[in-house]
Amino acid sequence: MQLTLSHFVALLPLLVVGATAIAVMLGIAWRRCHQLSFIISTVGLNLALLSIIPALNAAPTAVTPLLQVDNFSLFYTALILVSTLACLTLTHAYMGKTEQAGFPGNREELYLLMLLSATGGIVLVSTQHLAGLFIGLELMSVPLYGMVGYAFFNRHSLEAAIKYMVLSATGSAFLLFGMALLYGETGSLVFSVIGQNAVTDLTRMGIGLMLVGLAFKLSLVPFHLWTPDVYQGAPAPVGAFLATASKVGVFAVLVRLLELSPATAEGWLNTLLTLIAIASILVGNLLALLQNNLKRLLSYSSIAHFGYLLVALIASNGMGMEAISVYLTAYVLTSLGAFGVVTLVSTPFKERDADALYDYRGLFWRRPYLTAVLTVMMLSLAGIPLTAGFIGKFYILATGVDAKLWWLMGAMVLGSAIGVFYYLRVMITLFLREPGMHHHDAPTGWGQQAGGIMLMLVAALTLILGLYPQPLLDLVQHTGLAGL
Repeated sequence: MQLTLSHFVALLPLLVVGATAIAVMLGIAWRRCHQLSFIISTVGLNLALLSIIPALNAAPTAVTPLLQVDNFSLFYTALILVSTLACLTLTHAYMGKTEQAGFPGNREELYLLMLLSATGGIVLVSTQHLAGLFIGLELMSVPLYGMVGYAFFNRHSLEAAIKYMVLSATGSAFLLFGMALLYGETGSLVFSVIGQNAVTDLTRMGIGLMLVGLAFKLSLVPFHLWTPDVYQGAPAPVGAFLATASKVGVFAVLVRLLELSPATAEGWLNTLLTLIAIASILVGNLLALLQNNLKRLLSYSSIAHFGYLLVALIASNGMGMEAISVYLTAYVLTSLGAFGVVTLVSTPFKERDADALYDYRGLFWRRPYLTAVLTVMMLSLAGIPLTAGFIGKFYILATGVDAKLWWLMGAMVLGSAIGVFYYLRVMITLFLREPGMHHHDAPTGWGQQAGGIMLMLVAALTLILGLYPQPLLDLVQHTGLAGL
C-alpha cells in the first residue's frame, strides 16, 4: 500500500517513542549521564502524549494490514504513555543521586528498556493482525526480562527475571502454536477474517491456545503462579510498569481480538472466560489475605482486578467497552500510586525494597502525606465511594447486571468483600505505633522531587475522578473499536 502523510501523522505517538528510545541509546553511547537520560526520556514521552492530538484527527486509519489507528488504540496508547512517564519519574527517584547513595550499577539502560517496552505496548493496542500481535508482545516482553533482573546483584531480582523469562516464553509458545493453527485453518492472520467462513474444531483450538498465552501475560488463574515472585523480586518502579503499562497493552489486544474475530462469537468461549474470571476473582483475593508483603499483596490483587475486567469483556453489551476503559484507567492510577509509595519509601536504592508490611508500621507518624496517598490508593483498590476505583467497579457491576451474569456478579461481590479486609489491614498498619521497628523511610523532601510530585498528582486524580467522573465518562464514550 502507498503510505501517505496522514499515515505518518496517525503513527506519530509510536514514532516519537521509538525515536526517544534511539536518542537515549545514542546519549548513553556518547556519555553516561543519569540526569540526561531521564530528561530525554521524559521530554520524548511528553511529546508522544502531545502527538496524540494530531493523530486523533487522522484516525481511524489502517496503516498497512498490521495496524489500525483509531480512538480505541489512541486512548490505550495515552494510558500506556502516562504509565511509562510515571514509572520513569519513580525510577529517577529510586536510583538515587550518586552511586554511593543509590543504585551502584549502570542506571541509564533502565530508561532505554522501559521506552522499548512501551513501544511494544503501543504496537499491541493498535494491531489488528496476528503478526502485529506477536511483534508487539515480544517487543514489550523482552525488555521486561532485563528490567525485572536489573538489580542483578540481588538474588531475588535474578530469580524473578529467570521465572518471568521461562514462563513468558512458555506463554509465547502457546500463543504461536495457536496462531499457526488459526492460519493453517483459515489462511489469514487478520482478526476480522479468522472464522469468517466456518468455525471448526481447529479454529477453536487455536483461539483456546492463544487465550492461554495471553492469560499467562495477564496472570489470570490458573496461569498466575509467576506473578507474586516476579512482583516481589523486581525493583519497585519495574513492578509498577509490570502492573500497569504491560497489562494494559495485553488486555487491549485481547479486547480487539475477541470483539473483531467471528471465531470468538460462539458461546463456548464465554463459558471458558467465565470460569477463568470467577477463579481469578476468588483465588486472587483469597491468596492476598495471607500476604505480609505489600508487593505480593498487590500482585494477587491485580489477578482479582483482571478477573473483574473479564466480566465486562464477557458482557460485551453497550456499556462493556466503556466499563473496560473506565476500570482500566482507575486501576492504572491506583496501582501507580500504591507502587509509587513503595518506591519512595525504598528511595534511594537499598539492597532490599521496603515491601514488608512491618516497614510501614507507624508511617503516619513519620510521613503523614505519604500515608494519606497510600490510604487513598487502598480505598480506591477496594472500590470505596469517592474514589476512581468505586466508579470503575460500579460500571463493571452495572454491565454485568445488564447482561444478567449472576454467577459472575456473585463472585465479584464476594471477592470485593474479601478485598476490603486486606486493604483495611494495610491502612491500619500505617497508623500503628511501634518505635524502633522501621528500617526504611522516604526522604525528607520527597514531595519536592519529580517522583513525589507525580505521586501527589496521581492521588489527586484518583479523588477527583471519584468525585467528578464525568470528563472521563465523556472521553471513554468515544473509545469504541472502528467498524463496530
